[in-house]
Amino acid sequence: MITKRLFLCLLLLLVGRLAMADEALPKASTPVAKGQRLFAAHHSYFLPVPPILTDIAVAGGYPDQVFVGTNYIGGSKSLYHWNVKDENNKAKDALKAGAVDVLILTPVYLPDEGIEKFARYGLEHNPDIRVTVQEFWLPYDEYQPHYFDPPGIPKPTQVDHNAQTAESLRAMHERYFQDMDALVRGLNKDLGKPVVYVVPAGQAVIALREKIIAGQAPGLKTQNDLFTDVLGHPKLPLQVLISYLHYAVIYRKSPVGLPIPEALKKVKREPAEMEALNRMLQEVAWDAVIHHPLSGAKAQ
Repeated sequence: MITKRLFLCLLLLLVGRLAMADEALPKASTPVAKGQRLFAAHHSYFLPVPPILTDIAVAGGYPDQVFVGTNYIGGSKSLYHWNVKDENNKAKDALKAGAVDVLILTPVYLPDEGIEKFARYGLEHNPDIRVTVQEFWLPYDEYQPHYFDPPGIPKPTQVDHNAQTAESLRAMHERYFQDMDALVRGLNKDLGKPVVYVVPAGQAVIALREKIIAGQAPGLKTQNDLFTDVLGHPKLPLQVLISYLHYAVIYRKSPVGLPIPEALKKVKREPAEMEALNRMLQEVAWDAVIHHPLSGAKAQ
């Protein structure tokens, strides 16, 4: 028979263990309370994102978010940004000054030593820095790393984005996703704590294309409605999706329910269809983020 004193001891022990378990939960699951100072070292897939992300952040309650800088290099690995001469390297300057909360990287294929170099350099100057890595959707709908290795190999001049199926899209991205996730896990292990996080852009784009194929994407009839060219540069709906993904990872907060960004209003749709399209983009982004183990965000 359990005495009252024994019961209280057991109860206190249980509460203590629950508290310890709660403390052990990764802080990454906690939504960020204030606007972040961002720097983006990126290629063209990210080029239209900063103003859209700023619009979304203000609507989400982060009017104090600021881009302290960006550096654009077409078709770039993160290493290309690292190798910019020190006297012209805006990313290193901002990191050295401790002026960056979140460094956004958009590497293409691996290997890419720049991710680790930036993570270690940023951590040296800000122990709380986060580095996000955008896992992209494959250019030309093909897994071919050597398109971006100088001098490179000839690139396709024609691509039929509509020819892809859900199965083919997942199959072609599988190796890229696995390699990038393994790199991020290894880096965080070596750094001794979570520093590098994944923005699952490629996964979200596949999910959106699956909806288009199934006829479940308001206002989007074909997969070509997402891309401006054979390489896969994003049209406005895709630009907004990518911006929602970055918002969700940076703030660990759902974008679902936010108003239509100004950029998306340029897509001519009936009001009801526009609302449905915006809602779908938000839901696809949030679903991709909370189901990626390296995004740092959890379902709320």
